[in-house]
Order: sequence, then structure tokens, then C-alpha cells
Amino acid sequence: MAPRDPFHAIADPTRRAILDQLRDGELSAGDLGAHVRISQPSLSQHLKVLREAGLVAARRDGRRRLYRLEPSALRIVREWIVEYEGYWDDRFADLPG
Repeated sequence: MAPRDPFHAIADPTRRAILDQLRDGELSAGDLGAHVRISQPSLSQHLKVLREAGLVAARRDGRRRLYRLEPSALRIVREWIVEYEGYWDDRFADLPG
């Protein structure tokens, strides 16, 4: 299966919230679910999209599965944004004020 596009993965606010939670370290699905307040099946689907995009990795810890952020997968997003920095800077400079 080909990896999913990270842009697709971060387009959803729930998935961005999951990534935000994982910035501080590994969390179990239960911990993530408590923070984003969605059903377990829905959380599983969001985690699957994030894993397929390479943004999240999982490992077993006994009976639990711990998820961690894989920030290197966001490099493509960062590179795309950097290309537009000059454009945005010029547009902001043209604003009155």
C-alpha cells in the first residue's frame, strides 16, 4: 500500500489535534481518545490515516499500543510552505496599516 499524502492527513482538525497531543511524547489510544473526545472506531480510523501518511508510528507495550509523532514526515509540508514565505511577506507588506 502506498503511503498517503501528509496534506490529506493534516487537513482534518481531529488528526491535527492528535498530532498536537503527540508532540509531548508517546500516548496510548485511550489517552488520545480522552483528549480528542471521539469514539474508539473513529479514533482508530484517524490513527490509520496518520500511520499511512508516515506522521505517526505505533509500538506495542504489553497490551497497549503507544503512538508517537514522526515529525520527519512533515518535511514535505514544511518545504511547500517555505516556497510561499516570500509571497506571503510581500502581500503582508502591501497591507495598509
